[in-house]
Amino acid sequence: MQTIIAQCVGVDISKDTLDVHLHPANLKRRMVNDPIGLAELVTWLADYQITSVVFEPTGAYHHAFERHLAGAGLPLVKVNPRQARRFAQAIGRNAKTDAVDAAMLARLGATLDLPVRPAISQTLDEMKELYVARRALVKDRVAAKNRGQIRRSALLKQQAEERLKHIDSQILAIDAALRCLRDADAALKARFDILVSIPGIGENSALAILVEMPELGAIENKAAASLAGLAPLARDSGHRRGKRFIGGGRAELRHALYMPALVATRFNADMKAKYQALIAAGKPPKVAITAIMRKLLILANALIRKGDKWAETIA
Repeated sequence: MQTIIAQCVGVDISKDTLDVHLHPANLKRRMVNDPIGLAELVTWLADYQITSVVFEPTGAYHHAFERHLAGAGLPLVKVNPRQARRFAQAIGRNAKTDAVDAAMLARLGATLDLPVRPAISQTLDEMKELYVARRALVKDRVAAKNRGQIRRSALLKQQAEERLKHIDSQILAIDAALRCLRDADAALKARFDILVSIPGIGENSALAILVEMPELGAIENKAAASLAGLAPLARDSGHRRGKRFIGGGRAELRHALYMPALVATRFNADMKAKYQALIAAGKPPKVAITAIMRKLLILANALIRKGDKWAETIA
């Protein structure tokens, strides 16, 4: 009887091509990064037992790939490019070509226990694009306001005001589109309603949390804190017990949680008591706020998992 050996697939994605490597079979192929090439890739992989398909996000070029392979039921693992580069350096692979990267990604997937996560829904994918554009417009608005304040020319001041009005109208249009997408998806709307029921989390913060952490409610509390970069990291060696710190994770998610945490320290009795206890224990305010951010995220994760809205007795 023939023994079937499980294969880990590494895929280096570029604008025009897909470089694919199977480990440990050491098989490699190059396909065109278009619907025909994606269909060819799925057909080829169907002949093997696949444990994971490892790839790096590449902006606009990986979305169709991710959507197509997820639809085919393949186990996808999206890795941080920095993690992949450090793994390549650790195994002595300093050369960098598309084929080398594909082989390295396959070996990374076979060596490390990387979590397989389903691709986000089409609705969330569209919301993510809109939300990123909105975030850029908010930054543009701040820059335009700053430029307008230092203008001396009447013409330039008028143009700055017109630019601000144009940015505001674009933000309003994006907000309306985000609400339409959110309300059209019953499951997404239910999760949103749970988030805004938590004191301190408003509409924009809830949308940011949904977009930046689509796994919320489907993972453990510690995993949620770790993904957000809010889990304290130890720095101990021998008898030395180093200062704990946070790092890595999803920076935009932390930014979205900061203001809700500040509000929660005033209007959420449980969070307020926690914050005051940390301050009384001598913790710096930033450390205490970080703890409240983590507590808010864990609370949101637990409530969404249960399908319950916030209530005073739950907090």
